[in-house]
Amino acid sequence: MLVMSDAVYPGLKGRTALVTGGASGIGEALVRGLVEQGARVGFIDRVADLGRELAAELSGAGADVAFANADLTDVAALRAAVQDIRAKLGPVTILINNAADDSRHSFLDLTPEDWDRRLAVNLTHYVFCAQAVVPDMRANGGGAIVNLSSISYLRGMSEMPAYTTAKAAIIGLTRGLAREFGPDEIRVNTVLPGWIMTQKQVSHHLTPEGEADMLRNQCLKRRLAPQELASVVLFLCSDAASACTNQSFVVDGGWT
Repeated sequence: MLVMSDAVYPGLKGRTALVTGGASGIGEALVRGLVEQGARVGFIDRVADLGRELAAELSGAGADVAFANADLTDVAALRAAVQDIRAKLGPVTILINNAADDSRHSFLDLTPEDWDRRLAVNLTHYVFCAQAVVPDMRANGGGAIVNLSSISYLRGMSEMPAYTTAKAAIIGLTRGLAREFGPDEIRVNTVLPGWIMTQKQVSHHLTPEGEADMLRNQCLKRRLAPQELASVVLFLCSDAASACTNQSFVVDGGWT
């Protein structure tokens, strides 16, 4: 099994990081990776049982973690969750906007309410999580924000128009925030995952035909693991990436 990179980033030790959607999948890999680096890690997720289990496991092993159960589409609840994590772990200087919902949906059947809901879960909370922590970063002399997008919009995938629209918009959000807050030493980057084989992807979306198409199109002829994506995100959060901002980094095994 693939494991987290052996790279060690001393500058991450003792810093407070916030991960959205951190209870499972890619988010869980990010939380575990940050813990391995010695960071204080807060994470928000709407799935209470998984979040509490992960927090209890990591806390039991000596990690400094805090879990907040919240629906990120509720901006008031989002802000309260960030404040709760800040109160427990200190000012947030690393933000990883990860939470998303890639469930398939028909363009012709979309209602205005469904469109708004899908943008809320895939884009809007990125804005308000960043807004909630930028003052912390400014007060502490800088910080790092990593926004997770997707190669789905680069590939022009069908049956998920709201999702691909949101993932394309994240690039614009990243570039605007990087320009605005660069003078404050706040770095903002985007990571575009390919088909990362989380448990959800394997259980709900992976088919023999889909895997054959992936292996045909990727340069790397194997499945990609969440830990491989997390390793790139950790680098961008670290001082090793001190000159990296306003950029998009693709982690897709060479698919695009």
